[in-house]
Amino acid sequence: MKSTGIVRKVDELGRIVIPIEMRRTLDVAERDDMEIFVEGNRIILQKHESSCIFCSATQGLVTFKGKNICHSCVRNISKG
Repeated sequence: MKSTGIVRKVDELGRIVIPIEMRRTLDVAERDDMEIFVEGNRIILQKHESSCIFCSATQGLVTFKGKNICHSCVRNISKG
């Protein structure tokens, strides 16, 4: 893991600010969904990418009853 030397305080609501340089580098915009993971004693933030619930593909998604399914899995389900 690469250290940036940037330190931020957590505010009274538990928020931290991700510096604009990092957001630009990682293509994180206002209102983007972020996933939060815990790995040991580390908190990991990752930009959320919608993916197929069956195969995790991120391209060619359709939403059915609130779930993302890729075209390939839709075809496989249709075949029976």
